[in-house]
Order: sequence, then structure tokens, then C-alpha cells
Amino acid sequence: MGSTFIVFRPSSFYFLLLWMHGAFGDISYSFPEEMKRGSVIGNIAKDLGLETGAISSRRARIDTDGTDERYCDINLRNGELIVADRVDREGLCGEKASCILKHELVLENPLELHRISLHIQDINDNSPQFNDDLINLEIRESTDRGAQFVIEEAHDADVGQNSVQQYSLKKNDNFVLVVDGNSIELVLDKELDREKQQEINLLLTALDGGSPQRSGTVVIHVTVLDANDNAPVFSQAVYKANLPENSPLDTVVVTVSATDADEGVNGDVSYDFGHVSDDVKKIFSIDRKVGEIRVIGNIDYEATTTFEIRVKAKDGLGLSSYAKVIISITDVNDNAPVVNLKSLTNPVPEDTPPGTEVGIINVQDRDSERNRQVRCSIQQNVPFKLVPSIKNYYSLVTTGQLDRELVSDYNITITATDEGSPPLSSSKTVQLSVADINDNPPVFEEQSYSAYVTENNKPGSTLCSVTARDPDWRQNGTVIYSLLPGEVNGAPVSSYVSVNGDTGVIHAVRSFDYEQFRSFKVHVMARDNGSPPLSSNVTVSVFISDVNDNSPQILYPAAEGNSFMTELVPKAAHGGSLVSKVIAVDADSGQNAWLSYHIVKSTDPGLFSIGVHSGEIRTQRDISESDSMKQNLIVSVKDNGQPSLSATCSMYLLISDNLAEVPELKDISYDEKNSKLTSYLIIALVSVSTFFLTFIIIILGVRFCRRRKPRLLFDGAVAIPSAYLPPNYADVDPTGTLRSTYNYDAYLTTGSRTSDFKFVSSYNDNTLPADQTLRKSPSDFADVFGDSNGSPEVGTDHSLWLLLLLFGLYKV
Repeated sequence: MGSTFIVFRPSSFYFLLLWMHGAFGDISYSFPEEMKRGSVIGNIAKDLGLETGAISSRRARIDTDGTDERYCDINLRNGELIVADRVDREGLCGEKASCILKHELVLENPLELHRISLHIQDINDNSPQFNDDLINLEIRESTDRGAQFVIEEAHDADVGQNSVQQYSLKKNDNFVLVVDGNSIELVLDKELDREKQQEINLLLTALDGGSPQRSGTVVIHVTVLDANDNAPVFSQAVYKANLPENSPLDTVVVTVSATDADEGVNGDVSYDFGHVSDDVKKIFSIDRKVGEIRVIGNIDYEATTTFEIRVKAKDGLGLSSYAKVIISITDVNDNAPVVNLKSLTNPVPEDTPPGTEVGIINVQDRDSERNRQVRCSIQQNVPFKLVPSIKNYYSLVTTGQLDRELVSDYNITITATDEGSPPLSSSKTVQLSVADINDNPPVFEEQSYSAYVTENNKPGSTLCSVTARDPDWRQNGTVIYSLLPGEVNGAPVSSYVSVNGDTGVIHAVRSFDYEQFRSFKVHVMARDNGSPPLSSNVTVSVFISDVNDNSPQILYPAAEGNSFMTELVPKAAHGGSLVSKVIAVDADSGQNAWLSYHIVKSTDPGLFSIGVHSGEIRTQRDISESDSMKQNLIVSVKDNGQPSLSATCSMYLLISDNLAEVPELKDISYDEKNSKLTSYLIIALVSVSTFFLTFIIIILGVRFCRRRKPRLLFDGAVAIPSAYLPPNYADVDPTGTLRSTYNYDAYLTTGSRTSDFKFVSSYNDNTLPADQTLRKSPSDFADVFGDSNGSPEVGTDHSLWLLLLLFGLYKV
């Protein structure tokens, strides 16, 4: 089961006793007291069979029970056990024959515990001492030869051979010394004669057995008196008492009693302590008259469990006797357990697996027996537990997965409770931090973001801000923002927006145009600075709002170079009749594209009105003969933006029932092209006049024979050919600029865009009576000059119109 090693070293006069039992056995060393600090006791690494480096790597240390002082230490470099403090055997163990100090060697990773017993050997460093410097004896001269007088023995703090071994009495004529064990008696060898010698001084020497030998002396002063025949006698040679620790002051422990057969002064007995230590005198006192021993100091079982007190009874003339009082201290549960943190791994990484040992706890209780039994527990709701290990050691072990983002610090309260009655307990709080790892990606505060910006914004303006949170710590929680690659309208997204990498603020790189695009999306990535880094993405939708930066554009009447558009209005038109329609669009949207129409100038202000929202030009009253045949309207089209933008157009209206009433075109048009064209037509007139004269007469004759077909005028909106619609315009809803409820057909005279007139045909025959219509379509004019079904269209050329004017044949 074990083995014993004894090493004797003559140079230091001590030997090593090593006893190892199993894996965690006892190691015993024996060495003399008063060795110098740093003196080598032994090599504990070698004795345990450990590598020298293992002592340091396994964090070896020397522990003691409770508050006991540590008298040895370990050299981590070479594994030697050395003296750490002054070792005084007398101060530590008093008069005990065996002086053993208990220490513990603790090794970690794995946890091992080895008990170390230090046997302190006594050296002869104390001389024998008598309790008094002078012993007074009063002996009657009548005392018989052979009378014995007990002398209190000398005290030597050393033990064994170093304690008192012999006594010697200086040679004299009357007394001899008899020593029997601890009993010292002065024997009268020759009768005293008071008349010859009244006082005698004797020198008593006590010698120990140490080397070198030490001694102590006392003077015995003998006064020769008349006879005192009897010394006091105790009722018991040994008194025993049990005293609970922490007994209150003035508690009577025991009462000693001695009687003296003499009478008078010779029979008066007084009590006193014999040779006792100063510590005993601080704790107990004795009543000199009645012999009561009382408590005057603190009784602590953990300091001393037993007191042995020598009590002396002395009569009036100096005769005395001695008795022993043994006081046994009983333990009470007056010491709460003490929790000591021996080792702690701090901080603990949050990815530490369950079952990992992070600390070592030691629990001590200085009481005894059941009062010393301790239960150790840990508070609830923490991912840790205590696992009993060796003796009074516990391992602090993780029980679950740690998460720094949920709990970054733990205050673990460990409670130790003994089994005394009543039980005592104490607690210790262990502060443990959780070290962060990069286990959380940044998370945006919103699932998606929307940014709203008005068009024509300044480059660099702020659109919005995105924010991502990362619950990790320091660089693991530092978030950096960036744009993910992408395209907007075929261009890189970075050419439209940028993001501040630190703040997440998104800026516009360029100015946006609502008429080009109304919205786009970008993707922002938030990345942390961990290793490896973690990231997440979010979509930012940018919506561009419209501003009023586009003026209305008039589609009808459309300016064709320097020409103008003319509408024919029959003289029989009633009030409210639809004459024409101004059609305009606005590239903006919303209220910026809500258009209103206003006549800003007209030849006859009370004759025509225009629909504010429809742009329809209608007669306000019936047309009279006094109204001017030529009506000029200037129409303004305004949008609803702030500030409002506008455009104007001119509208030329001719009040006439037939073509013959049309005035000369030169009064309407002042275009240089018309004058040039007139010259060409005059030349052509000379060459074809004869042919056309005959043809026209025939046509007029046929036309007058026909019944004029009723036609209605201007019921509906003008249908604009697709060529009139500019790009980027659309008619999407009733709030737009074009209303689909109107449909017009526009006809120009055949030939070119230099036509002076524009005629409108209606698809509704219910606007005006038949007798008040004007034949205005190309087919109508063909009916005048020829067959409407197959004849060529006469009057579809500028030359024909001019010829008709010259010959005065317009009137049908």
C-alpha cells in the first residue's frame, strides 16, 4: 500500500520521513526548529516523482487549514520545500511531546491534493527556570531528621532530552536533595539549631540534557522556627472540569480545596497557581481564600482544547502542597465556514463547452466533528455548478452554453453551511466575465428602408440613414456599411448614391430627374470587424418626387413653323356650341401636371369661352351678324405647380357659312412664303385659265342642283394624330392632360404644311341644324366642284383657292 523513506543529513541534523499512500498520500518531513528562512526541507517534486517543470505548469502551491500560518513554501523552479517563516516549536506546540504542522500541496490540471506533515524537532534553545527567584521555607527547629520539604520543580520549554533532566543542591550541613521523577524534595539531613543558625541559604540548580547543557538556579531561604508539623493536603490529587468555549467571564470552572491539620496560623491555607504560562493567567484566575478558578479571558476551542494547571496550597508558615487541575474545552458551533477561491479562469470565452472547469473553491470550518461538516451550494439561475473534488475542494464547472450578448458578467454566490446546531453559513461572490467571440452578424433596425427625394436635388444631399446593430463587443460589434454592386438604368449604382461606411448615411451622388425614372433600389451591406467577419444586407428603395420643372406643352393647335391654324365657325352657331379644343400636356406629375385653360386675349371677349379643365372652346352666345368674321384668341395653359408654369397659343376663328365669305388670305397670313407662292400662282393662272374656267362653271351648275347634305359642326374633341404627341407624355388617368372621351379628325388641304386653313369634321351629327352647317371636309368641297365619290378633289391646292378668290366664285 505504501513505502517509507528516511533520509539522514548529518550537516543539518535532521532527517526526512516521506510516506506516500496511493495517488494522493501523505508526505512527512522532519526538521529542527529555528531554521533560517529559505532553508531547504526537502525536494517535494523528486519525492512525488514529478518533473521539475510540472511544479510550475500545474501551479503548485502550499495551503493551510483555516487561518493557520504557512511555515513552508515551494520553490517552483526546482521543486524544493523551503522554510518560509520562523518555526518556534515552543510557541507552536508548547509542552506537547510531538509537534506536527499540517500543510497541503495543491496541484491543478488535473487537481491533486497531497497532505504534508511537518514534524518540528526540538533544539535546546531554552534554559530551565524556576517559578520564583527565591523560595522561602520556615522550618521549626524541632523538625526531625529526614523531614521532607517539597520544592516546586523547574520548568524548561524544551521537551524530551532538552528538558530538565537533573537537579543539584549546593553542598551544605543540613539538607540533601531527593529527586523522584517530577517530585523534588529537600530532606533534612541534620537537625536544625535555631540558636546556632537562624537562616540558611541553599542554591538549587536545574540542568537539562541538551548539548550544550543549560541550567537554571533558585535560592532556597530557610528560616528556622518553631515546629509547623503539617502541610496542607488537597482533597483530590487531580481535578477535572469541562468548560464550553466562549463561556462568559467570571464563570466558575472548578473549586479546589485543601486542609491543614495545624491550628491557628499554621492551619490557614491560601491558594495560588503553580508554574503556569502567562496565557493561562490571562484566561483563568484563582481565589486565594476559597480556591475557585474563574474565567477572566476568552475561551477558544480552536486555539486550545485542554488546560493543565498546577495549583498550590500553602499554610501560614510556608508549608505547601500541589494538585493538578485539567480543564477540557468543549467545542460549540461558533465558526462559520470560510469559502476561499483558489483558482479562477477569468474571463471565460462564450463558446466554452458545458462541463468545463473554470475555478477551484476551498471551504474551511475551524470547528470540530459535526460542527466542521460543511455543505456547499451555488445560487440558482446561473450556468454553473459545484462539483465535489478532493477533501474540502470543489470545482466550479459550466453547465450550459454561455452567451455574452445575453449575460456578459456573472456574480456567482457560493454559500457554505455547516451541520452545527444552529447551523452557520457564509457566502462568497465570484465575479466572472464572459469573453466575446464574433457569433452575431449585424442586424438592421428595419427590414427595408425607403428614401424620398425631390428631383433636381443637389449632389451630395442626404437621402436617408440605415442603422445596423451588432450585439458583439469591440471590433466584433463595429459595423461598416457599403453598397452592394448593382445597376440603375444600366449605370453602376455607385454613380447614383454613396453610403458613409461609419454612419450608414446614404448620399445622392448626382441630381435625379423624375421624368427619367421615378424610383430605384439599392442594396446596403453591414459588415462587422470580427474574424471571420459577419454581414447582412438590406434593401433601400429610393423614391423620386416630382417638382414643377416642366412648362405645359400645347399639342393642339400645334404651331407648324410660321404657319397658323384656323377654325371655321358657322354663323348659325348657338351659344354653348363646341368650336374647338386646346390640348396640352405637362411632363410633370400630380398637381404639377393639373392644367387649367384661360383666354387671356380675344377679339370679342364675350363671344367665346374655354373650359378651365377641358380646354374646350365654346360659344358663350349666339353669333350675330355684327360679330367680326375674324376672331383671334390667345389661350394660356397653366399648371398647378408652385410656382405655376404656363404656355400660350393663338387660335384663329373664321365666322362663315360658306367658302365664298372667306376674306382674302393675305389679311390673315403675313408669311413671306405666301407672297412668293402668290407669284407662282399668277403665272400658272395665265396658262390654265381657259381650261379651269369651263370646268368650274360645270361644277357649280351641278352643285346647285343638289340638296345640301346637313352636317353638324364640332361635337367632340379633336383627335390628335400620333405624330403630335411628343415623347415622354402619356394619358394615364382623368387627372392627366388628355381626355379620351373626345375624338376629332383634323384635315389639312392636300399639298403641304403651308396651308392657311384647318377644317374640323365631327363624328356627331347632333350639334347644329342642317341648314346652319358649313361644308368643311375635303369630300364636301369635292361635292361643290365635282362628284364626291370619284372625282378628283378640287380645291386641294393653293392655286385652286387663289383662282377662286380671283374670279369671285367662292359664294355658292
